[in-house]
Formats: sequence, C-alpha cells, structure tokens
Amino acid sequence: MEDPSFWEDAESAARLSSEHARLSRRLRTFDELSSDIEEIDGLIELALDDEGIASELEEHLEQIERKLGALEEQRLFSGDYDAGDALVSVNAGAGGTDAQDWAEMVLRMEMRYAESRGFTVELLEVSAGEEAGVKSATFRVDGENAYGVFGAERGVHRLVRLSPFDAAHRRQTSFAGVEVAPVVEDAGEIEISEDDLQIDTYRASGAGGQHVNKTDSAVRITHRPTGIVVQCQNERSQSANKATAMKMLASKLLERREREREAEIAREKGEAQDVNFGSQIRSYVLHPYTLVKDHRTGVEVGDVQRVLDGDLDRFVRAYLLTAAAKR
Repeated sequence: MEDPSFWEDAESAARLSSEHARLSRRLRTFDELSSDIEEIDGLIELALDDEGIASELEEHLEQIERKLGALEEQRLFSGDYDAGDALVSVNAGAGGTDAQDWAEMVLRMEMRYAESRGFTVELLEVSAGEEAGVKSATFRVDGENAYGVFGAERGVHRLVRLSPFDAAHRRQTSFAGVEVAPVVEDAGEIEISEDDLQIDTYRASGAGGQHVNKTDSAVRITHRPTGIVVQCQNERSQSANKATAMKMLASKLLERREREREAEIAREKGEAQDVNFGSQIRSYVLHPYTLVKDHRTGVEVGDVQRVLDGDLDRFVRAYLLTAAAKR
C-alpha cells in the first residue's frame, strides 16, 4: 500500500484496502482481548478484598466474553467468498396468496436481520403478488462476512398458521425459499455467452418514483442452460439495470458452481449431503402453538414474533458452529 504505484489500479487498490481494514480490525480485537486477559489476575486478587472491584471484575469478564465471541465467529468464515458481500433472494413457494404473504414476511425478517448486524442493505428487485405479499425479491447485503452469515439462511422456510386469506380461517402451511449468492465484482472467472441469454424489459412496479412506472426500464435476464432468472428494477435507466442484473447472474452462476463442487466432494467422501435450495431448514409455527425450530441444529425459540422481527443470531451461530465442525 505504500508503493507509489498502488493507486494506479483503483479497483484492485480498493479491494486490497478493504482487506487491509478487515484484517486490521481483527488484529485490533485480538490485541485488546490479550490486554484485557492480562489484567484479570490482578483484578481477581483485589476483588477478594473489595466488593466494588468484584463488580468491576464481573463487567470485565463479560467484555472479554463478547470480544472472544466475535473472534470465535470470525473463525467460522473460512470459505473463499465468506468475507464478502451477498445477494439474497426470497421466492414464494406453492400456496398462492398465503405463500406470497409469507415470502414478504421472510424478506422483511432477513432484511431486518442484516440491518441489526450493521450491514448495508439495498433492495434490487421486488415482484409483487396478485393480492398480497411478493412472488420474489432480491436484496444486496454489504458488509464484512455478509455472505458467510447469510449462507446460514439458505433453504426453505416453512410457516404454519391460521390463514388470514381463508374465509374459513383454516390452518395453512406455506413455504418460501431463500437463495444466497456471493457478490462478484470481477466476473472474469465466470464465462457467460450472449447466445445463452434471453433479455426482456418491462415496466417496473412498486416503489421507485414516477419514472420507473412510466418506462420499460426494468430488465429480466434468463440464462437458458441453467434456467436461472435475475431481474433488476431499482436503477433509473435500462442500461444500469442490465449491468446490475448481469452481475447478479454472474454471482448466481458462481454460487451454483460452488454448490456443485461441494456436492461432488461429499460424494467422493461417501457423505449424504443435501446442498440444494429445496431443503427445508426451519419451521415457524403460529398455530396451535408458537415455536420456531431449526431442523439442522435443533435450536428452538418460543418467541416467534421476535424471530420474525429479525432476531436470527441464535440460529445462524448454531448452524455456523455445526458446519465448521464438519469441515
């Protein structure tokens, strides 16, 4: 970074500066933790004779535990793309309006979780449901370890409740799928042939101002060989939306390649490993009782509303620890 030619390649310099800042923060946390631990022995001796210091010691230990927990979490992100940003897509499953309403609830939950962790969130596309909710939506999460964190949310989320859209108010089971892909600013390693693409433009709907509702600025790209569909409508120009959609496609193709690679490794090891998006990971029950259960780790929480408001750390941490233990 001290080299005079460092900034000649601005894009490369920005990536390296970001990596430097990330590692500097981790090193600073480690140094602070080491210093705090060195003070413990002295505080313990003083606390034996002074209740006031005993209280200070307890607070000191809690701070150490928080810092240690932060460093422990860093250890869990060892994948090639874990440290980077993420594209998170939510899709309504079968079930009509109930499923679309559930997909909107999952979208809100995931976005609020991202914000609670201090990530930057940008909604890129929303396809509204006919009566309520959303058919699909995609948002970008920027921040350290965003992809590593949201990888824990990949899969199918199942809701059981009394349907607010059923006149008889019967119990309904709905599904929403969450897909997560790493953001790849340099898509050079992913080759995309123009002949494989179907590009459609359409009039954007929903929030976004008058402009997007008057022009066919939104772009939908279908990758014929894989069936992957991406769309973007948050930019004001068609060309900008196309550029963003192409980056989204590259990210999803990269994620698909990583999933296939993991499946191949699992087969070679003789392991039964489901790496598809279709695997049900968590159930949210609102009737006849209230409970959220993660089927991968067994973690259960009774306060469903708190979870739907974005309190997912308990589930994410448990999954990351389980996944790390299998490596």
